[in-house]
Amino acid sequence: MSGAGFRVRLTAVSGWSELASRQAGVLCQRQLNELAVSRAELRHHLRMRRWARRTDTVVTTTTGPLSREQQFWVGVLHAGPDALIGGLTAAEVLGLRHWHRDEVTVLVHNPQSFEAVEGVRFFRTRRPLEAMASRRRMPVARIEPAVLLFAAYERQRRTAHGALAAVVQQRLTTPGALAAWMATLRPLPRSREFAALFGDLQGGAQSLAEVDLGRACREHGVVPPRRQTPRLDRSGRGRWTDAEWDLPEGRTLVLEVDGGFHDDVVASMADRSRGRKLTSRNRIVVSCSAYELRYDPGEVMSDLIALGVSRCPPG
Repeated sequence: MSGAGFRVRLTAVSGWSELASRQAGVLCQRQLNELAVSRAELRHHLRMRRWARRTDTVVTTTTGPLSREQQFWVGVLHAGPDALIGGLTAAEVLGLRHWHRDEVTVLVHNPQSFEAVEGVRFFRTRRPLEAMASRRRMPVARIEPAVLLFAAYERQRRTAHGALAAVVQQRLTTPGALAAWMATLRPLPRSREFAALFGDLQGGAQSLAEVDLGRACREHGVVPPRRQTPRLDRSGRGRWTDAEWDLPEGRTLVLEVDGGFHDDVVASMADRSRGRKLTSRNRIVVSCSAYELRYDPGEVMSDLIALGVSRCPPG
C-alpha cells in the first residue's frame, strides 16, 4: 500500500468520520491533514475526551481499550504510508486459525527509527512492500510473503515449518504459490528446507505431523503410505485416516497421528474411540504422537515394520 494509495482513498471519503468508520475509529495525523482537520479541532476532540491519542501520530475516535482490529490499524498507520501488516498478524487477518500472537507485526522499509509502540513489532525489509500488498481496505500483506518472512526469521525451525504447513492445511494458499513467492523474495533464509517442505505438502501431507511421517519413511526405507483416505466407521460416519498401508496378507494397517504435544483428556478419549470404530477384521488401527514422529521416528518405523509394513526395495 503506497502513500498514493492512501491519498486516492482519502479523495473518496466525505470527512474524518467516514474514514474513521472504515478504519475501526483509528486516524493518523497525515490523514487528518489531508482532510483539513485543524490542529485546534484535534486538540478540542482530545480535550473533550471524545478522542484518545495512541501514539505521537495516531489517534482513535474512541477512548476505551483498543479492540484487536484497532491494534492492527494503530500499528500500521503509525509506521507510515508504505507499511503493511505482516507476519502471523497478516495471516490472522486473512483467516489463519490457531496461530494467534498478541504482538502485532508491521512490515516497514523506513530506514529511520521512530517511536516504539507497545505491543507492535516493526519488521524492516528492503523488499518492495507495494508488491506484497493484498487487495484489502486494511494495508495487509498477502498470506504468502507474510508467512514466508515470518518463517525465514523465526528462531524455532519447527514453528516456522508449522506455520507454513498450517496455511496450506487451512487452504489459505498452496505449496506452489508459496514456492513462487519464495523465488520472488530471494534471497530468503531457509529456502532449501522450505522447498523440501513444499514438496512434501504438494504430495498430499496436510499437517506438519504428516510431513514428519513422510520424512521418517524416506529416511528409514519404509514404503510411503496412502494419505487422507476416506473411510466409513462402524456407525456409518465418514472419516479420513492419516496414513494407510496394504499388508501382504491382505489386511490394511492404519496409523493415526495424535497432533498435540501435551495430553488432552477429552481429545485423547475421542482419538481412542475413533480408532476403535475404524478397526475391523481386515483393518488394524494403531497410533503414535506427533512428538514421537518428531523426536523418535526410528522407533515408530520399527514398530510399523514389525506389524508388516514393507521396506522400500533397494535402489
